[in-house]
Amino acid sequence: MDTSIVRQPILNKEKKVVAYELLYPQDSSTLYNQRDFRVANAIQSFFLELDQSNFLGNKDAYLTFTPNLLMKNIPRIFSEKKLVIQIDDSIIIHPLAQKIIYRYKKQGYRLALNGFEFSPRYFGIMDVIDIIKVNFSSLDKTAATKTINIARSFQKKVVAYQVDSPEALKLAKELDCDFIQGTSVAELLNSSVRRMDHLQSNFFQLIVAVTKDEPNLDEVARLISQDVTLAYALIKMVNSAYFALRNKVKSIKQALTVLGLGQLKQWVYLLSFQGSEGDISEELIRLSFLRGNLCQALAETMENCPISRSEAYLLGMFSTLGVLMQVPLEDALSSIAISDELKAALIHREGTCGSLLNLVLCYEKADWYTMRKSAKELNIPVDVVSQKYLDSAEYVNTIWADLMNSFSEEENSDSPTE
Repeated sequence: MDTSIVRQPILNKEKKVVAYELLYPQDSSTLYNQRDFRVANAIQSFFLELDQSNFLGNKDAYLTFTPNLLMKNIPRIFSEKKLVIQIDDSIIIHPLAQKIIYRYKKQGYRLALNGFEFSPRYFGIMDVIDIIKVNFSSLDKTAATKTINIARSFQKKVVAYQVDSPEALKLAKELDCDFIQGTSVAELLNSSVRRMDHLQSNFFQLIVAVTKDEPNLDEVARLISQDVTLAYALIKMVNSAYFALRNKVKSIKQALTVLGLGQLKQWVYLLSFQGSEGDISEELIRLSFLRGNLCQALAETMENCPISRSEAYLLGMFSTLGVLMQVPLEDALSSIAISDELKAALIHREGTCGSLLNLVLCYEKADWYTMRKSAKELNIPVDVVSQKYLDSAEYVNTIWADLMNSFSEEENSDSPTE
């Protein structure tokens, strides 16, 4: 793959993911040299090979279109019902590109404007704009308020982007933005789950057990048996209409046999927060899955990787644990039986494992420069990182759809008989 692509969630006021912005590396030649079609060709090839519904989880896509991309008809790869075409000053000052966006508007595509300025050329295209994106990185309340007031006067939706700090999130909420977006927005949106007493349960010990290279079924069954709520939820889930079993499962071992250890690790992590106190963002749990799968996939490509596949999975998954628990990550990891090397990587980004996690986080944030530097240190080709990210995102979306479908079926099924 010649082009790196990462998705960044966009959430509505109800804290639900409604879209993803698709980010890719850009440079001056991409934006301003209209004869350079290299990047346009790379983006086109990527999306022609992409299973959009799987990668995007059937959410809308926001994508920045330069003049090159517009003139190569790249938007036509997407359904007009699922795509928001993002434009900036490079389109507005380009006469031909400006005409093209009017054509896309007539075809039913929505248009989002980045970098609004108080200038006649911006006001001149407001009739085709649906969404105005406001940068919250500077925390300039006065400037943001002015822009949002203009958007409201034109009856446009507002996306607050680069919401990467608690202060930015607070300001976006205060100004009543319709949507919020940022590299860490999923982590910023949750509140306390079950405080530190939640760590005294065996949920996370269970995750460690099921992600071992050779899980011990007796150990897994024992850990589940120690928590009546988890045991009940597991048996009820397997007896739901989703699995359509002829005979009801009545024991934990039977349930594990039906579910399979491979899928159990996904279920356990989701179950641990199902119905928990506080307002936990689904995107944050999904992010845990994605990081876990991506760390595992990249570890498999490394020579002399110091950790096993299962430990690499935990490296990514547990990277969100401190945020989920609203405690320092070091405290969250203190009662979990993982190696010192893994803890050092998670807490301090030390060693090869720390570099691996840093690579994943930089890719996630579209920090392309640092990502390439980390990939070089680990001797992992950038195109491999990009492909593994895509594969992991598609896999997680598939698993997530199954999980949500199964929980929906579970809620409508009868309770298991004793």
